[in-house]
Amino acid sequence: MAFDGSSIIVVAIFGVFLVNLTSSLVLAKGPCQFPAIFNFGDSNSDTGGLSAAFGQAPPPNGMSYFGHPAGRYCDGRLVIDFLAESLGLPYLSAFLDSLGANFTHGANFATAGSTIRPPNTTLHQSGFSPISLNVQFYEFHDFHVRSQIVRKRGGVYETILPKEEDFSSALYTFDIGQNDLTSGYFLNMSVDEVKAYVPDDIYDVGGRYFWIHNTGPVGCLPYVMERIPVLAGQIDRYGCASPFNEVAQFFNHGLKKTVQQLRKDLPHAAITYVDVYSVKYSLISQRRNHGFNQPLRTCCGHGGKYNYNKNLGCGGKVHKQGKDVLVAAPCQDPSTHVNWDGVHFTEAANRYIFERIVDGSFSDPPHPLNMACYRN
Repeated sequence: MAFDGSSIIVVAIFGVFLVNLTSSLVLAKGPCQFPAIFNFGDSNSDTGGLSAAFGQAPPPNGMSYFGHPAGRYCDGRLVIDFLAESLGLPYLSAFLDSLGANFTHGANFATAGSTIRPPNTTLHQSGFSPISLNVQFYEFHDFHVRSQIVRKRGGVYETILPKEEDFSSALYTFDIGQNDLTSGYFLNMSVDEVKAYVPDDIYDVGGRYFWIHNTGPVGCLPYVMERIPVLAGQIDRYGCASPFNEVAQFFNHGLKKTVQQLRKDLPHAAITYVDVYSVKYSLISQRRNHGFNQPLRTCCGHGGKYNYNKNLGCGGKVHKQGKDVLVAAPCQDPSTHVNWDGVHFTEAANRYIFERIVDGSFSDPPHPLNMACYRN
């Protein structure tokens, strides 16, 4: 299945970090106070949505941090988890997961395999989730209205659901779009459609703080390079497929222009554009400087140049002599790998990404994450 993600993450953040403040004006304002996170996206930020709907992400997912599968397609935490930690908030409960969920500090509507555009195939046929971005918005609207009705019942409901005022002061994160690029939909996508990724309805609810990540170098993902052949001359010096990275950069150029227009259309919103592409490409191209030995080869997989097999994913087993035998096992030390399963990054790589973007070095305007509630 083509579970992936990292393209449009929309986030506004308050945190415990006071790092490299970029001006005395910002320094005088103090960090933002955000009580909740509402996340929309795909597998790059899914903390259990797809697992709740279609079956748990199997072991060894979760092995490095949680010690067991935790709804994430990763050996541990995702960037969204580190964002929540920086806010002093608990990890986001998936909206679709009714077991032990606590939505006091927000909710996660992301599901692995989700696309921006509604898919015209089933999950089984293509690996793309039916819970596309528009469906996630329907879920959000229902959650916004019904959570307040239920909360008024009092008792335990007041302890597991957000307050009405939290919706207007929350952090809204979007981590979605890469599935659309890799499926080929992007070639017919207009700038207006890109603009529609940041819906006015969230703004109408009162959402004001957005942190927008561009998409990463999809041409450096094993599942792309293994499944979509390219010519030898189209492989760059670091082993990535240049045509797919060029598409991602084209998308990012359009996204940045869209953000500039959104600032005009949504005058009370604080919108920050973050160049995650550069962070991820640096992680791969300069991996030894960052402590990674394996930039492209997956940690958890089986066979092929990249240790990736689309028919036998991470944790995959084969039936031999009446027994299920694990053949797609994890590597001994995931922290030395950038890629976890051919599609998603390891926890170590996710931590690296978070630590590079937290101080605003890759942001426009160059605000640290904990100052992202301020308009430029």
